[in-house]
Amino acid sequence: MLENIKILYHQGKQYIPNLRTVEAPGVFRGRPVISKESVDNEALKECCPTQAIAVNPIQIDLGKCTFCGECAIAFPHKIKFTKDYKIATNSLDGLLVKEGEDKPITLNADLIRAEIQHYFKGSLKLRQVSAGGDGSCELELGACSNVNFDMGRYGIDFVASPRHADGIVITGPITENMAKPLQTAYEAIPEPKIVILCGVDAISGGIFVDSPAINRNILKTLKIDLYVPGNPIHPLTFINGVLDLIGRK
Repeated sequence: MLENIKILYHQGKQYIPNLRTVEAPGVFRGRPVISKESVDNEALKECCPTQAIAVNPIQIDLGKCTFCGECAIAFPHKIKFTKDYKIATNSLDGLLVKEGEDKPITLNADLIRAEIQHYFKGSLKLRQVSAGGDGSCELELGACSNVNFDMGRYGIDFVASPRHADGIVITGPITENMAKPLQTAYEAIPEPKIVILCGVDAISGGIFVDSPAINRNILKTLKIDLYVPGNPIHPLTFINGVLDLIGRK
């Protein structure tokens, strides 16, 4: 027992006390900022591998952005990635970062269904489905429950069965062979249910968007409650986005 106490004393408190204000460590790439400096618009557009950059007006679609940083490397005075990890939102328009604007990304309160905050503010159970994902977002979602981030302190947990879940978290571009299992999992979740698209592949298809191996038709029938951009997503982005969605301060 004394040895265990020594270990606990040596390690200290490993959890992050405040997930709302902590600074992202290292070389994390978060919300980009686009300056008004004049550049070759076509060259800027062409440097993006997923066509996330549009011109006239210049803007970056975080639903397509892989956060590779190629645009910031090629045009360092035009585009800069901040360490702002609060980039989850509940509309596709909210994912657009426009030239000359440096403002936080938030959720549109008018689009949040009243029943979400009524039923799930104190407890939310989620079923995660990897619909052809590469494992990166799945690893980060697993980290959300580790000793550092500990989203369980807010009553948010992942469960094994969709019948025990309040919502579904979709990762991956949704391959043809996962389209039906995803539909089955979604239908097994009781109403009202939350739908979260997690990562660039889930939101837009990412680098696989033109592949004949994917089938994203199910998304045409779903009401998406939260988009969590990233490639992969960061636990801080996911947790803060979910907390905003369910109305936790």
